[in-house]
Amino acid sequence: MTDPVISLLSDLVAIDSVNPSLVPGGRGEAQIADAIEAQLRAIGLDVERQEVAPGRPNVVGVLEGSEPGRSLMYCGHIDTVGVAGMESPFTPVVRDGRLYGRGAQDMKAGVAAMIDAARVACTTGFRKGRLMIAAVVDEEYASIGADALVREWKADAAVVTEPTDLQIAVGHKGFAWAMVETRGVAAHGSRPAEGRDAILRMGRVLARLEQLDRELQSREPHPLLGTGSLHASVIEGGRELSSYPDLCRLQLERRTVPGETAETFVYEMRRLVDALCVEDREFRASVELLFSRPPYELPSPHDLPKALESAAISAGARPSTVGMSFWTDAAILGEAGIPSVLFGPGGAGLHSPQEYVTLKEVTICRDALASLAMAWP
Repeated sequence: MTDPVISLLSDLVAIDSVNPSLVPGGRGEAQIADAIEAQLRAIGLDVERQEVAPGRPNVVGVLEGSEPGRSLMYCGHIDTVGVAGMESPFTPVVRDGRLYGRGAQDMKAGVAAMIDAARVACTTGFRKGRLMIAAVVDEEYASIGADALVREWKADAAVVTEPTDLQIAVGHKGFAWAMVETRGVAAHGSRPAEGRDAILRMGRVLARLEQLDRELQSREPHPLLGTGSLHASVIEGGRELSSYPDLCRLQLERRTVPGETAETFVYEMRRLVDALCVEDREFRASVELLFSRPPYELPSPHDLPKALESAAISAGARPSTVGMSFWTDAAILGEAGIPSVLFGPGGAGLHSPQEYVTLKEVTICRDALASLAMAWP
C-alpha cells in the first residue's frame, strides 16, 4: 500500500502550477491551492484562503490543540519554474526509489510532507499549542505569497520545507538585481569620429565586475554561507551591424551574506562606474537597483534547531546544521519576527528537465515534522 504522503506528492506533481509571473502563460497556483485546501479540510484543519493576486491564493490550515502552548508554522511554496525541455512534466514517475516530475523536489515533496505531518498529528492526538500549514504562491518570482502571509499570520517559530537533504539550515544567502546602462553616440559604422560605442564601453564595466567578483570571493567567508559573489546575467545592445551602438544594457545579480545589503551592492556599482568616468571624461553610465531580498540567519541561541534535530533523529535522519546558497521565504518570515529554519527532503535536478525527489527522505521528513509538532512545547 502506498504511503499517504507519496500519494499526495504524486497528486501535487500532476497539477500544473507554473508561475505565471516567471513564465508568461503559466497556469498559476489556483488548481493546486484547491487541492491543498480540500486535503487540509479532509484532515480536519480549519482552512483560510488568502487571495494574494487574482487566481493566486495562499492556503493556510490551522490545527488548534486543546491546551495552550506555542505556535508552530510549516511553510512551503506551491508554484514551480517552467517546463522547457521536459517531455511529461506533470506525469509523476516512480523509479528506483525516486519520484520524477516538475516540482517533485522544489518543493511539492516538502509541501506534501508538511501536510501529511498535520494528518499524523491529528490522528495521534495533537494537544498543545497551534500548528499552521501555510502553502504560499510566487516564491519562484517575487514571493508575494510570503509577503502577504506574514501580514496576517504570526507564529512563534517556523520550518520552511525547502529541499535540504534532511539537513537543518539556519541561514541562507540573499540577492540583489541591478541594471547598468552605458551610453554612446549613434553613427554610421564608417564614421568613427562621430560614433561612440556603448557596447565597448560596457566591456570596461564587465572587466571591473570580474575584478570585484574575485575580491568578494577572497574575503573572509561566513562560517555557514561562504562569501558573496556576483555574475553578469543578461546583456543587450546595438541595432544593426553598420551602426555604432548608442546604448548597452547589462543585468546582473549579486549574492549577499549576512552583513551585506542591497545598498552595499549599489555602493559597489556606483563606485565602479565613478572610477571609469574619472578615467574617461566621455564615459557615460548609470546604475539602477531592480529588486533585492536580504540574506537570512536564525537568531542565536534558539531552541528550534535542537528540537527539530531530536525529531529528525527519531525519524531516522542524521541532520547537521548548515547554510543554503539559495534564497527562500524564510527570510521574509524571519524579518516579520518568525524565527525560521529550513528542513526538507533531498533529490536532484532543481529547475532542470530531470527533477526528482528521494521517496525515503519524503517519508522521513513527514515523520520528523509530525514528531516536532507533537513535541513543540
